[in-house]
Order: sequence, then C-alpha cells, then structure tokens
Amino acid sequence: MATAAEIDALLPQTQCTRCGYAACRPYADALAAGVAELNHCPPGGAATIAALAALLQRPVLPLNPANGAEGPALVALIDEDACIGCAKCLPPCPVDAIVGAQKHMHTVVLSLCTGCELCVAPCPVDCITMVPREELPDAPPAPQAADNRVRFEARNARLVSRETQRNALVAAGKRAGAPGAAAPAPGLR
Repeated sequence: MATAAEIDALLPQTQCTRCGYAACRPYADALAAGVAELNHCPPGGAATIAALAALLQRPVLPLNPANGAEGPALVALIDEDACIGCAKCLPPCPVDAIVGAQKHMHTVVLSLCTGCELCVAPCPVDCITMVPREELPDAPPAPQAADNRVRFEARNARLVSRETQRNALVAAGKRAGAPGAAAPAPGLR
C-alpha cells in the first residue's frame, strides 16, 4: 500500500485546491486512505493520473471535468497600472509568489508562481490574469514540485508561528488584566 508521502511526491504541488482538498497533501492523504479518486488534479493532468494509477495499482481514469481541465502551465500576471494595492491577493497565494504592500502596487515573482489561480477571485479590480507560461518570452521555467512544497510548508509554518505569537500576546494581556493598555485616550471615555 502506498503512503501519503509517496503519493504527495507525485502531485504537482500547485496547492490550487481544485481537487476539492485544501492542498496537495490532504488530497494525498485521502488517496492513501482510499476515500478519493485519483483523477482530481487538473494541473497534473493525464501524466499525474497515470503515475498515481501505477503507484496505487488502480485503473487509469480520465480527468474528472468537475475539477477543471488540463491545460498549459499558467502564471499570474498583475496589471500594475490597475493594481490599487489592496493586498487581497497576498493571503491566498500558497507559496508567497506575490509581493507588495498595502496601498502599493503588487507584482508576481514568476519563478515562484505555481499557477494556482487562487489570487484571481479576491482581486476587486480584476487586474490579475492567468496566462500560459509559454506565452511569456522571458518567463523562467515553472518551479519544481519539491520547491513548491518547501515554500508552501514554510509559509504555513510562518502563519502558525504568527498565530501562536498573537494568541500568546492576547492571553498575556488577559492574564495581566491589561491595566492601562486598553484604557481609552483622555476625553474619549
């Protein structure tokens, strides 16, 4: 029986969620447990389905159209003139491929973009488009799956660390009763 780690190693690590799971590893866990079909990964397409079928000793299935269609490797592009700097595209990027700051223009680091498309929907001004990587003459090659996994795990570890620190500060403030810390400014009582 294949392990989730062996299955995960075959996935493209775009972390796009189109398989119906929050990331590639939960999909791998479901495949290992036998509760998911092996044809739910559009970025991996037929090649990934065939590799999963061989590993899991299951029949090859066509890509489930409910999960999307197989296509060329995509990359996000931000129309920098239209970008309003709302920063709504930053949190959904699973590999921190978008850089920018609140009220400043954002851009995509093409060498890191997995083409997951998760940044598109949150953009209130529709300045993010997905284009085939091959159409960009100066685009670097798509990042490798192992590199995507490392960036995704580092991002998640950073987010957990921030949340842990925030919770510790909130708890410390509650324990201390936060005397003076939450007192309103003079004249605002």
